[in-house]
Amino acid sequence: MKIICDTIKFQIEQKSAVAIGKFDGVHRGHMELLSHIIKMKEKKMAAVVFTFHPSAAAFFGQSKEAELTTRYEKRQLFEAIGVDILVEFPLNEETAATPPEEFVEKILVRQMHAGYIAAGEDVSFGYKGLGNKELLIQMAGRLDYQVEIINKVYEERREISSTYVREEVEKGDMEKTARLLGRFYSFEGQVERGNRLGRKMGMPTLNLYPEKEKLLPPKGVYYSRVLFEGAVYPGITNIGLKPTVNSTSNISVETYLYDFDKDMYGRKIVTELLQFKRPEQKFESVEKLKEQMEKDIEQGRKYHLEKAYA
Repeated sequence: MKIICDTIKFQIEQKSAVAIGKFDGVHRGHMELLSHIIKMKEKKMAAVVFTFHPSAAAFFGQSKEAELTTRYEKRQLFEAIGVDILVEFPLNEETAATPPEEFVEKILVRQMHAGYIAAGEDVSFGYKGLGNKELLIQMAGRLDYQVEIINKVYEERREISSTYVREEVEKGDMEKTARLLGRFYSFEGQVERGNRLGRKMGMPTLNLYPEKEKLLPPKGVYYSRVLFEGAVYPGITNIGLKPTVNSTSNISVETYLYDFDKDMYGRKIVTELLQFKRPEQKFESVEKLKEQMEKDIEQGRKYHLEKAYA
């Protein structure tokens, strides 16, 4: 996948099918939208995603919410589904002032060579977000592109949105989150060294430190699994500060894998959260912590066997 970022001066030569949006979470609603541009590859069009960086909400100070997917995670997801080109268009004082009609004609049609545009019902673009689906439809005939407004996707009679997913992550309902996303909520990163206490107790763990913009679920223990080099490893994950042994304010995603003792420092992994088990707590001693960890591991093994997760 080709990534165009940090520039407004670019040109896509091939006729393209463009999806416009923020795509935080890349949830099932987003996937429905993206499926339409992927299908247009059959007509020899390049599948192109157009998004602003930073998002309009972040740029205008309307939102300081953490993100469901980091910039890197979004790139990985887009590439995995077959997107050919990702445009992360820089949003600044100048580009934010672009008249909506100019955005369509100059950027989408001339620069991106759009022959097909897919957008959600609430799409907005251009100066003060005045560009909308009606404008895309109105300009289609004159500029010779096809536009398709994609219907929303629903779960339990509620529209699937980034807000809906965020609510479920913040509640710790990872099973509901997975239904909304179409995949498990995850953290991707490089394994880093912790205090090695788990190894000393005979329970070595893999430590990730999430990017500051990544939305965290409630602190606690989760049934989980780790993806590494095409293989899936079941385990349990603690998200939090490890208050029994730490006085730090750095939140970690620390995972114990059953019957696994490879040295993974510096390797990239994906940790998926399957279900919340219990809140994080401070124990009166390391011995008490070890007792609880052993119980968590035993219950975790049962959980994975019953659910038949790898």
